[in-house]
Amino acid sequence: MPEQGLAVRFTGNRSALFWLALKTGFWTVLTLGFYRFWMKTRLRRWYWSAIRPGGHPLEYVGDPWEKLLGFFIAVVVLTFYIGIVNLVLMFVSFSVFQSSSIGYLASFAGIVPVWFYAQYRARRYVLARTRWRGVRFGLEAGAWGYAWRALVHWALTVASLGVLWPRMTFALEKYKTDRTYFGSARLHQGGRWSMLYRAALPFGSGVAALVALALWMVLIDPILPTRSLSWDEVSGATTVMMYGFVPDAWSGAARLFWLVPIFVLLVYGAIHYRFVSKRILANHKSADGIRLKSDLKGLRISMIYVLGTTIAYTILAVGIVVVVSAALGLFGTDAFPEAQPGTADPIGAVARWLSFGIIAVMYLGVFLLWGVLHHTFVTYPLMRHMALTLCLVNVAPLAGISQRARDAFAEAEGFAEALDLGAAI
Repeated sequence: MPEQGLAVRFTGNRSALFWLALKTGFWTVLTLGFYRFWMKTRLRRWYWSAIRPGGHPLEYVGDPWEKLLGFFIAVVVLTFYIGIVNLVLMFVSFSVFQSSSIGYLASFAGIVPVWFYAQYRARRYVLARTRWRGVRFGLEAGAWGYAWRALVHWALTVASLGVLWPRMTFALEKYKTDRTYFGSARLHQGGRWSMLYRAALPFGSGVAALVALALWMVLIDPILPTRSLSWDEVSGATTVMMYGFVPDAWSGAARLFWLVPIFVLLVYGAIHYRFVSKRILANHKSADGIRLKSDLKGLRISMIYVLGTTIAYTILAVGIVVVVSAALGLFGTDAFPEAQPGTADPIGAVARWLSFGIIAVMYLGVFLLWGVLHHTFVTYPLMRHMALTLCLVNVAPLAGISQRARDAFAEAEGFAEALDLGAAI
């Protein structure tokens, strides 16, 4: 009997998303951030409804009020935790080491497990509020288990200079996937961690090229002479970039231009690994015989990501320049501490409180526009491509899947919101 398959459609319209993101973002700015919980809810509902496996849309049934309440709960807990822990750590740091640096370092280390805990809780909440064909998804409790595993895998990855990164990616994803449910069906992450190395080949090639270039310019044929340099010789190195010739004191400085293609390769490699590893992992996921199949294209994803982020950050940079120019026009150079008295030349006689209001509105407007463009040119095409290249294989067992109980969350995504994780959707 041939296997039955369900293709995934994506029906969302880019212009509709633009206006939704702009409208909800405007209300978020107007309410000084309180509307962000409604904004995220409405955007998730839009994205989820656009993704339609077998023609049936996903549903997001999260409640913005529980997000808001969860945020307040998380802020109270984190304030108490960070306050008490930091007080103890700083006391020990001053008492034992006669320095505050150890206390600051230990304080940062103490918040890292909470960061991983919040990641897992956020994923659990989103899955618990997602349905397909009326059946709920779910994720078992296990946030602290995920947190300590993430710490161990990060330590191993750092100790191996990044060689074991695929091992960390696979192990953490398997921990989450093996605890994920669709109704009564439990998901399973198959495969081995070594299969992710092929996704890391472009980034590994970039690292190898960077190391080879460094060895060439530092050990084999040093770019810097061994003798002491005068200031004129050091400053003359800039002429390599400006005029294209090499100062006598430097050897083969034009080799620095190789950093440009190597940097491009590293950026492409990082994006390629992030998404192609998702494709490889998706192709080894199953639940009661139902399998996922992804044909995601690494090059296509990289082009979307680079082009979209370039557009969004270019607008952000231009907007910041405009805001700074407006601030100079309204306040004059007296707004800066190093300005000389009497050098200010503000525009007209605009009241200072009104000037501050204008600059604040412009500043928030710039970041509002950046967020809207990021949704429009990065998140939208990425989700569309991932949805259209995904399908379900052997879907006959779907008929035997039953409903699961609704998971209740006291703090929803509060910790993730408080620690600014997953701020986009």
